[in-house]
Amino acid sequence: MPTSPVKTRIPLTSFGHLITEVKRQLFGIEAPASSELTGLRKYFNSYTLQGRRNCVLATYGVLVLSAAAYMMHRQSKKETSSPTA
Repeated sequence: MPTSPVKTRIPLTSFGHLITEVKRQLFGIEAPASSELTGLRKYFNSYTLQGRRNCVLATYGVLVLSAAAYMMHRQSKKETSSPTA
């Protein structure tokens, strides 16, 4: 199984943990304690699994809403441009 280039053996399948470990080893960046996360950072962050999940769900939600708005706009455009005889 491939391992990460940093000093720990982390499988490449856990990409989020790999990024966190690289930040810690190369840049000295530690994950904040849960009490330090306030406001929207508490729910949308890259340090916890729940925070990453919420970011993914928000992204998918925006894509679905955009597609729905496009489909509704396209449908209303067809109704107004249909020939009347």
